[in-house]
Amino acid sequence: MKKKKIKNINSKQQSFFFEDYLTTNHKYKKQKNFTANEDRIYLLFFSFFSLIFIFSLKIIFISFQNSNYNEITSYKYNFNNIRNDILDRNGVLLSRNITAYHAAIKPSLIKDKKKFLVKIKIIFPEINSEIFLKNLNQKKYFYLKKRLTDSEKEKLWKLGEKGLIFEPFQTRVYPHSNLYSHIIGQTDYDNYGISGVENYYDNYLRDQKNFNKPLILSLDTNIQYLVKNELEKALKIFEADGAASLLMDSNNGEVLSLVSLPDFNLNKRIDINDEALMNKITKGVFELGSIFKTFTVALALEEEIVESDTEIKNIKKNIKCSVHNISDVKKFPETMTVEEILVQSSNIGTIKIAKKIGEEKFKNFLKELNLLNSPDFELNEIGNPIPFNWNKCKLETISFGHGITTTPLQAATAYSSLINGGRLISPTLKKNKNEKLVFKRIISEETSKKIKDILRKVVTDEKGTASLADIYGYNVSGKTGTSQYYDDKDKNINTFISFFEVLNKKYTLLVMLDDPQIAKNLIYDYRGLKIKGTRNEAGWNAVYTSGKIIERIGPILAINHKEILNRHVVKKTN
Repeated sequence: MKKKKIKNINSKQQSFFFEDYLTTNHKYKKQKNFTANEDRIYLLFFSFFSLIFIFSLKIIFISFQNSNYNEITSYKYNFNNIRNDILDRNGVLLSRNITAYHAAIKPSLIKDKKKFLVKIKIIFPEINSEIFLKNLNQKKYFYLKKRLTDSEKEKLWKLGEKGLIFEPFQTRVYPHSNLYSHIIGQTDYDNYGISGVENYYDNYLRDQKNFNKPLILSLDTNIQYLVKNELEKALKIFEADGAASLLMDSNNGEVLSLVSLPDFNLNKRIDINDEALMNKITKGVFELGSIFKTFTVALALEEEIVESDTEIKNIKKNIKCSVHNISDVKKFPETMTVEEILVQSSNIGTIKIAKKIGEEKFKNFLKELNLLNSPDFELNEIGNPIPFNWNKCKLETISFGHGITTTPLQAATAYSSLINGGRLISPTLKKNKNEKLVFKRIISEETSKKIKDILRKVVTDEKGTASLADIYGYNVSGKTGTSQYYDDKDKNINTFISFFEVLNKKYTLLVMLDDPQIAKNLIYDYRGLKIKGTRNEAGWNAVYTSGKIIERIGPILAINHKEILNRHVVKKTN
């Protein structure tokens, strides 16, 4: 019994032990699994919370740090252009605002300042090392260079230095640099126009209402380039101090080209103090000589005092007027027609015509042609003709262009008015500005035709002074003027104002050379003969240059005019 009891006890113990083990182990396992899952959740939650907390701290830290990124973004203002574009008549860009950069330095972000100095010296060798290191050690922020070029910015950017800050700003650029230096003008660092068209139309260009309406000028970039190119050749050939030209639509006054040499690069912000760099066409005031003879003859014809074939007798080589001795450059016949006087350019013959007109009528005619006052034009760089008194002999001298000054712009405009049918036009740099204007009549169409016929003979007649401008196919006419500087009698101003036709459209071209010399090595094609030049007169340099210009620009004007005519035909058809 005892054995059996013991066995049972043992079995019960074993059973109990087994059952207790299994039960206890099962419960234990379930409890342990639940606790492990809960711990993992807490761990993951803590990890994510820690990451979020770290990143939040990092963001807050960065927001309070003046890092390179923060420095750049802090300067990103509204970079919509604060100044409108300027285009030529064909849509070619002449002036635009772009984003440029200043280079600044934040020394606190530079780790190795001496090494940094070496890198900067490679890019900007001119930098003073001592001052630069002093700034690095003492200043919190300073400029390395303002107005970086693209090349400089790229070199600095490649250094990869956090302490280099690129501050954006708006600047004005001129894609054609020197080509329009006397017309477009410049802006200051604050984007205000300070010269040229930029200054004259400053309010329009800065007005946000006009930002989708660029300022369109009457200029033609292709024509401007070709004219300038020929003038530069003339400077070398005739060793002139300067040159200038103006091309104008004779019917509406639109200026297609205005060149004055020497010129300058608009993209370089420099002070222009050299008088040689002034705009000779609008700012220059000159005695233009014999071109005034055309005004004398035109008025005499308009007043019906003479006809083209009226003979003027007793033309002497010299005459005395008060204390002045007036003479012709060469001897002319004692009797000449009005036409011959203008074609051959006789001073004495012109004086005799002027006396028939009288001082009062002549004075009023010059005023109506706006030759005595400052011209109205879209530039502020405008010259004022030198005032004078109508004393004794003034009528005589002014009749052939001596003792009176004006700007080339005014002279060319007056000539356009004489040959366009007699309508007094206003010069303009803005396309279509004069399209709807009704122009005042200055002379009759009949007188205008007579003047054109005479000026054509100045070019075609064997005794005319402008034979070198007789370019086939363009019906060139015009008048020469050789004069001295108003305040320096040792220098010449040689001028030729011409007209030519392209597909029945009339253009006025003025060419002026400042103190040219005889081109001893130049071989002229003079009426089929090859000859060397021996005279320093407008007929031998200004006329020659005009002919070369007309040859170059004539085909382009023809193409442009054909395109305009075709557009009108299409409109009418539609």
